[in-house]
Amino acid sequence: MDKVLLKNLRRQDKYSKFFKDWQEQEFKNYPDEAKMLTELETLSKNIGMREGLIIACFDYRNLSLAFFTGELESVTGYPESIFREKGMEASFSMIHPEDREELFRFQKIVFDSFHKLSLEERYTFEFSYTTRWVHRITQEVIWVMGRVKPFIIDSQGNFAVDLHVILQLQTPPSVKSYDWTYSYQNQDGKRILVSKTTPDKLTINLTKKEKEIAKMILNGKESKEIGEVLNISLNTVGTHRKNILKKVNARNLGEMIKILSSYDF
Repeated sequence: MDKVLLKNLRRQDKYSKFFKDWQEQEFKNYPDEAKMLTELETLSKNIGMREGLIIACFDYRNLSLAFFTGELESVTGYPESIFREKGMEASFSMIHPEDREELFRFQKIVFDSFHKLSLEERYTFEFSYTTRWVHRITQEVIWVMGRVKPFIIDSQGNFAVDLHVILQLQTPPSVKSYDWTYSYQNQDGKRILVSKTTPDKLTINLTKKEKEIAKMILNGKESKEIGEVLNISLNTVGTHRKNILKKVNARNLGEMIKILSSYDF
C-alpha cells in the first residue's frame, strides 16, 4: 500500500506548484545548517514529546521535509517513508480538501509579506494557522493548530527553512475552516499583526501588566487564578482582559487566544 501511495504522489505534483516562488529564491549557503538541525532533533527528544505535539521543518529549496518528529505517522496515518520521499506532496495531501484553497492563498500572502520586510524585521516574522487533517486510514477529521517561525534565513534574507510546532486540538475550535495570522516586529519596536478576519495591519501595543495576563491566558489560567498570582482583584483582571480584547481587535476569547498565539512576548 505504501508503494502505491508513493507512486501516486510522485505522479501528481498537485501542491508543490503553489510554492514555486519559494523555491526560486536565490539561496545562499548557510554554514550552521547541519548543526541547527542536529540540535533541533536533540531538543525534540529531550523535551519528551507529548502526544499530539509535532515539530517539523519545510525546506523551501527542494520542497521537502527537512525534519519531523515520529508522531506524524500515528496522528495522520501516513507512513514516515512517504514524508521522507515526498515531503510537501504528502503533507498537503492530508489537508482537508475544503482548507486547501485558503492554505495556498495564505502561503502567497506569507511569501509576499515576508519579502517586503527589512532583514531585521524578517527575523521577528512568524505565523500561525488552524486547519483540519484527514487521517489516511480512518478518514477521521483532526483539528490542529500550528505556530511557525523562519528556522533558516540565509545571508541574503531568503526564507530557506521554517519551523512548525503543531498541536493536535482535542476539541474543534470556533473556526470552521483554515484560519491564519501572521505578525512581525517593526523597526519602531511595535508588534504588527494581520489575521484572516482583520486583513489590515494591526499594531499590538500591550502594557507590561497586559502582557503578563495575556501569557497566563495562553497558559489556560482562569481570571481567579490570574488575580491570585498577580495579587489584583477579579474586577481588575476583567478590565485588563477587556482592554486586551479591544487592542487585538478580537470578537471573543477564542479569537483573542488565536491572535495572541502569534504575539512574540
